[in-house]
Amino acid sequence: MARYTDLPTLFVDFLKPGKMSFDVKGGGIDSGRNGLGESISIEMTGGGMMVASYENCFAQSPEEHEYGNFVAARMNGSFRFINVPILSDWMGPFPTTNGIPQPTISGIPHSDGSKFSDASGYSQATVYGTVTEDAPLNAGTLKMQLFGAGRKLRWSDWFSIYHPTKGWRAYRYWEVDDIDETDPDSPIYMISIAPALREAVSAGDRVEFARPRCVMKFPTGFTLPWEVEGFWRSNPTIQFVEAF
Repeated sequence: MARYTDLPTLFVDFLKPGKMSFDVKGGGIDSGRNGLGESISIEMTGGGMMVASYENCFAQSPEEHEYGNFVAARMNGSFRFINVPILSDWMGPFPTTNGIPQPTISGIPHSDGSKFSDASGYSQATVYGTVTEDAPLNAGTLKMQLFGAGRKLRWSDWFSIYHPTKGWRAYRYWEVDDIDETDPDSPIYMISIAPALREAVSAGDRVEFARPRCVMKFPTGFTLPWEVEGFWRSNPTIQFVEAF
C-alpha cells in the first residue's frame, strides 16, 4: 500500500512555523440530545481523526518558496499524502541537559570514529519504546517497554508507530493503567491511548517518541496558494487531516 507508506516527510523545520496545532477530533457518535441540549448517549468510533496545522510559516529565500510550492503542488486536491511530524520536542519523556529536553542524540561517529566532512555524525532518538504484547485493530490500550527515558510516563505524550499498511500513525495516551518496574531502567507500561490503533501491532514493534509522525492530507476544500508580500516574504498557513 504505497498510498500510505513510502511517503515523504514534511520538512517542517525549513518552514519555520510561528504556531502549530494538533488535535484528535470526532471521537464519538452523538445519538441525540435531551431538553437541556445535553447528549444522552455517545458511543466511541475509531477514536477520532488527527488534525494539524502549521501557521504563520516563514519563507523568503528562493529555496523556501520552491519548497512551499512543492508542498502545494503535491497536496492540493486532498488526494496525495505526506508524513506530518509533531514537534513535541519540548513535551516528551526525554532526558534533559540544563533543563532542556533532548529528544535526539546527534554527532554519533562511524564505527571507525570518523565523522562526515562537516564534522557531523549520525543521530538517533534518545527515547523509544517496544510493543510487548500483540494488540488488534481498534485496540484502546497498548503494552510497551520504554527505553532511555528521562522520566516516567505520567500525564500524556505523543508517539507514533509505523504500520505495515497504514504507514506512520500518531497516538497519545490518556492514562497509565499499570507499570511493571522489574527492570527499573526500562519499565513496561500498559497505557490507554487515543485514537484507537489504526492497525494491529505485534510484540517487538517499535514506538517512536521523538518527532512522531502521521500520514495526513489537506482537508477537503483547503489549498495552499503561493502568496508573496514585499521583499519576497511569505507567511503561509498549512492545514492537515489524517489520511485514510
